[in-house]
Amino acid sequence: MRPLIPRHKTPRSDPAPSRWAWRMQRLMLTPGFRFALRAGLPFCVMLVAGTWYLADDTRRGKIERVVVEARNSVETRPEFMVAVMAIDGVEDQLATHIREAVPLDFPMSSFDLDLTRIRETITAIPAIKSAAVRIRPGGILQVDASPRIAVALWRTQDGLFLIDEGGIFVAQATARDARPDLPLIAGEGANEHVAEALALVEAAAPLGDRLRGVVRVGARRWDIVLDRDQRILLPETRALQALERVIALEGAQDVLSRDIARVDMRLAKRPTVKMNKAATEQWWTSQTIGANN
Repeated sequence: MRPLIPRHKTPRSDPAPSRWAWRMQRLMLTPGFRFALRAGLPFCVMLVAGTWYLADDTRRGKIERVVVEARNSVETRPEFMVAVMAIDGVEDQLATHIREAVPLDFPMSSFDLDLTRIRETITAIPAIKSAAVRIRPGGILQVDASPRIAVALWRTQDGLFLIDEGGIFVAQATARDARPDLPLIAGEGANEHVAEALALVEAAAPLGDRLRGVVRVGARRWDIVLDRDQRILLPETRALQALERVIALEGAQDVLSRDIARVDMRLAKRPTVKMNKAATEQWWTSQTIGANN
């Protein structure tokens, strides 16, 4: 039997989300989207706010002044101030040259010191081989410099120069007497063979004060120059051995003590001796007299 009053059943609601709600839920499950909400969105908001705030020149100027004042207050603290420069490893004259090359107005903040540039400026001085620059406790700019040691005098068309063992310029010499303790070398390319020249000078030590210097000839060989305008012509190779032979002859037969102008050792198998002009004339005179008799 049908009821007199019909009953209408309430339709059940669909538990499934709508299409847009489903898409939003799926989007929220994406790691990149969640990261953008947590970090990207606040960053964009702050960027926009900061750009708007700094767009005003007055606000920007105030911020710059505050930063500068804060930086100055830190940099000018006593523990960061440098009051003096100390130079070790060189003589007073060279130390004065370094101070002139690096003019610093002390006291000054250590933040204003470019140590790399200072070191490069010091090592650019010809007489300085190397240098180390650091700031010591107590506000001291410490410079440890190693000077180039002059080992020879190099005579050129431009004058006399002090050079080190590598042939590098150290300083200019006013005269030969300024450094009588150093050997004299001359000639084209002589500064490129300083070690060889010093070995020859050492081998010629038995000649004593007669040695005047060594000359590079043709950028390929050496001449030993003695007093009385005497020369020992050495070969391109085995020059030291050739000089030792001459020294041995001098010790045995006093070859260099005679009236000769040069001893030519360029041909090892046939060394020759050339007499000076006076001895040659005397020899020709004696030959003429002997022929006439």
